[in-house]
Amino acid sequence: MLTRLIPHPLLSLTLVFVWLGLVNTFTLGNLLLGGFLAIVIPMLTAPYWPNRPKIGKPLKGLEYVLIVLWDIVVANVQVAAIILFKRQKNIRSQWVVMPLELHSAEAITVLAGTITMTPGTVSATLAADGGSILVHCLHTDDTDAVRDEIKTRYERRLKEIFE
Repeated sequence: MLTRLIPHPLLSLTLVFVWLGLVNTFTLGNLLLGGFLAIVIPMLTAPYWPNRPKIGKPLKGLEYVLIVLWDIVVANVQVAAIILFKRQKNIRSQWVVMPLELHSAEAITVLAGTITMTPGTVSATLAADGGSILVHCLHTDDTDAVRDEIKTRYERRLKEIFE
């Protein structure tokens, strides 16, 4: 019965917090409306998610979020240093083809989003077979090191979380 009422508990919880963040005022009415939306929206969209992703290790997911937030801060400083102190002719932008071991569409989406959110890198395209992502790197001398860092820092963790 509970899974029919709340088919996507994490989505419901997220919707409540997003609603409270959007209205920017915590009142009982806003909490009740957010709770109502958090129940109704997942119920209405449940048929469109027949094979919803299973998150195997939620604590690993929290660890992943903290690592990504830290990497965003560090990458911002690195990009600022590149922009401020490197001459344009010394900036070596590179394309990196990153083969994927991930099979879950959700995990690949999170990886591509993480790469794009981290300053200095952008995921440009996903291969038609889902076997690799093309990543643009603002400055690097070693494309293999960039690929290996993404694989060990992000892809390995996403594999633990989603697969």
